[in-house]
Amino acid sequence: MSTKLPTTEDIVQPMQQTTRWYYLTFATAASALLLWLVAWAYQLQQGMIVTGLSDWGSGGGVTWGLYIGAMIWWIGIAHGGIILSAAVRLLGMDRYMPVARIAEMLTIAGLSAAGFYVLIHMGRPDRMVTSIVGHYHITVNNSPLVWDMTVITAYFVLTATYLGLTLRYDITRLRDQLPSLFEPVYKIMTIGYSEKEDEVIERMVWWIALAIIIMAPLLLHGGVIPWLFALLPTYPGWFGAIQGPQFLTIALTSAISGVILVSYAFRRAYDWDHIITDDIFRGLLLWLGFFCLLFLWLQLQQITSGSFFPGTGLEQATASKLSHPMYVGPMLMVLGVLAYIFATTLRPSLFSKGRTIVASLLVLIATLVEKTYFVVAGLWYPTFSIYAATPGEYFPSLIELTSVLGTIGMVTLLFLVLAKVVPVIELHAIEHLRTESGETAPQEPRASVPSDRE
Repeated sequence: MSTKLPTTEDIVQPMQQTTRWYYLTFATAASALLLWLVAWAYQLQQGMIVTGLSDWGSGGGVTWGLYIGAMIWWIGIAHGGIILSAAVRLLGMDRYMPVARIAEMLTIAGLSAAGFYVLIHMGRPDRMVTSIVGHYHITVNNSPLVWDMTVITAYFVLTATYLGLTLRYDITRLRDQLPSLFEPVYKIMTIGYSEKEDEVIERMVWWIALAIIIMAPLLLHGGVIPWLFALLPTYPGWFGAIQGPQFLTIALTSAISGVILVSYAFRRAYDWDHIITDDIFRGLLLWLGFFCLLFLWLQLQQITSGSFFPGTGLEQATASKLSHPMYVGPMLMVLGVLAYIFATTLRPSLFSKGRTIVASLLVLIATLVEKTYFVVAGLWYPTFSIYAATPGEYFPSLIELTSVLGTIGMVTLLFLVLAKVVPVIELHAIEHLRTESGETAPQEPRASVPSDRE
């Protein structure tokens, strides 16, 4: 493992250095997003019928599908990301400080993708204004959609505030090393800054972190989002108090997997082996294993209760789970990841970053497929079916599949842009690593960087 000490030059490197891989990644992500925008334009022109989503009856399908499943998936990644960052600050988990801001940025990106899914599933974007914003005082009391948008917006504001407050410290101290192109942005972000506020901001951020930890199980991916399903008794596949903790475990497994992937990408791109160390990946992998175990345990609770003298309609929904590849496949993926993580605790030599990346990808794929199946199967097996005795068929259309690539491209672009404007690793993390290594002397003089601010 590298014994090189981290410096401020390391964390400003993404802003000062643009490689061909950056341009290639940017072009690939932009192409994916553009492809989806073209598909969405076609959907807007032709209507939702091009997705294959339809009413029950003659349509023979379902009204919700991959769009809603992917929305839940992105919300889970977002909520889990900020929970991870808040835990680092609130619980003193200094080991993970180098990836805390990456988790915060993943939250901003994930919430943006989730909000976009709400917009595209409405069919007509103008309904966001005419049906929601214009009548919010009425719809907030009755519409699950408005509950969704309210908590997404609330969490976005909390996360943006959390991120903005911590960036003031970094931008002020790294000002001479930051790109002059974004000087107007830095001026706005540091309006009224003085060193006296550092202690106050630390307390503010601590309280925001506490609010995030408290809100997660009560209002967000452990509350409002699962309540939209869990409170509907006519849909046995959805109904039940277990949905809250189940959604929360899926959020945390997805978020940890996402943080692992993004952190590894930055480490590899900028040689940050001495900042985002193997020890961080080992720790994140163990946390991933813990939440995978909870995820499978809660799934087992649902299978058991749905198989042993199940209530009306629940027997069919449970039988579908045990035979449908969209459920069995994800369960086997998560079980395989859990088995690997358990094996690494017995034989540490089995750990490798490559296997960790594969495990993270499998978990992300599994949670996306499982959440899509959850949405679809709930609609397949209502308690009172007034149409056919057998459920209709559903498979995501090409337009729906394109949307997943498009939102992944959008999230990637957001990271690429943010990496050029602000440090993706906190200055506090660098200071902590140097202090922990016993380095108490000032850092070596910085190389002169051209600036027009002087």
